Amino acid sequence: MDALAALGQKTRLEVFRLLVKAGTDGMHAGEIAEALNVRQNTMSANLAVLARAGLIRNEREGRNLRYFADMDGIRGLLAFLMEDCCGGNPTLCQPVLDALACEC
Repeated sequence: MDALAALGQKTRLEVFRLLVKAGTDGMHAGEIAEALNVRQNTMSANLAVLARAGLIRNEREGRNLRYFADMDGIRGLLAFLMEDCCGGNPTLCQPVLDALACEC
């Protein structure tokens, strides 16, 4: 799965976590690079990998791109990871699902 490979690199994992924390406000690429002290060209490459993996998305704002965590992609990753959870006994999975639930 591309998402797991994308998150297997430290900087991309940090970007992903930062965008999850940013929520619906998202962040410009330059803000992400500055927050993580990463060169902008390196950040662009990492953002592209995360976008291809379906974990982040972007929206154009004039000449800039604002990046967001892609909640549908995240749900897909979690569903993949929990596909065979608890041997088909949903009551065993409920504590994990409750811990994952957010009010976003």
